[in-house]
Formats: sequence, C-alpha cells, structure tokens
Amino acid sequence: MQTALPIQLDAANDIRQIPRTLAGKSFLAIAATGLVALCAHVSIPLFFTPVPITLQTFAVILIGLTLGPALGASTMLLYLAEGAAGLPVFSPHGPGGIAQLLGPTAGYLLSYPLAAAAAGSVVRAFRTFRPQFHAAILGGFAASLLIFALGASWLAHLLHLTPAATFSFAITPFLPGEVLKIAAAAGCYSALHRLRRS
Repeated sequence: MQTALPIQLDAANDIRQIPRTLAGKSFLAIAATGLVALCAHVSIPLFFTPVPITLQTFAVILIGLTLGPALGASTMLLYLAEGAAGLPVFSPHGPGGIAQLLGPTAGYLLSYPLAAAAAGSVVRAFRTFRPQFHAAILGGFAASLLIFALGASWLAHLLHLTPAATFSFAITPFLPGEVLKIAAAAGCYSALHRLRRS
C-alpha cells in the first residue's frame, strides 16, 4: 500500500505532462479532429438553406477552449487539410473534399482555425478574474461571432444574397442551437478544468 500512492501520483503527473510534449500535442490534435468529424456527421439538412445544422461548432469551441489558441487553431487547420484530402470528416450533406471548401459552407469551415484561436485567447484572458464557466461562455461567443461573420459573408457572396436574406439563411436558424452549443462547450471545459486541478 505504501508504494501504490507514489506510483499513482507519478502516473497522474505523466498524464498532465502529455499535452506539453510534441508527441502529446500531436496526439491531442489528431484526436480532436476526430471529435470534429464525429460532430460533423451529426447533421440535419434544412430545406430553405444550403447550410445544415451540425454539432461542429460545439467541437470547435471546446477544442479552442481546452487546447488553447495556438494548438486549437493548428488542430482546425489539420482538420481542414484532412477534409481537403478527401477524408470523410466534413458533413455528409455536401460534396466532400476540396469542393466542400469552395461551396456554400466554405466560410463556416474556413473560420474554424480563427474561431478556435479566439475561444482559446478569450478564455485565457478572462479566466483569472472570472469563474471558468463564465470565461468559457465569453470565449464561445467570440468564436461563434467569427464563425457566423465569415460563414454568412461567404454565403452572401456566393449566392448574391441581400443582407436580410443572408441573415435568414445563414444566421437566424442556427442561433438557438448555437447558444446551447456554447453552454455545453463551456460546461465541458469547466468540468475538464476541475478534473485537471483535482
């Protein structure tokens, strides 16, 4: 019994050191792209807009919050590279591959590295004097603002939409779900933070 505790403590310390090594960061990035891919396949098409409802933004926000701005953005760049190479990581309601990065949802997809960086930057700026959950909510809103801005702008350019139509096609249908996804990502981040500190 006396030797079990130091071994357990060493194992816990090793787990906490994984993200600080290059191999650990690479593993986290690859695993995180898998999470985004899984969330992308939770996809509901809408008849009035070419943009489906997915869980992707939940994953992007959570990855930005937990991995930080640099690793979060790098992870999203890796995800986009995987999709461009033809791996089935994008929503199935699209052409897949590089064509999906040129289609109606391209603005949303290409915003992901910036959104993850924004979520990570904001939560790190505010978490020292705010509760973790509140800081994560702010990070999630910053990320979502970028996603909607770039996604809607690209869709408006591609389809020659008016501002009112852009808002109806690219933003309004997704706002209630986005609020829930931000709250869920913030809750997961807070729980992970508590777990790491315990």
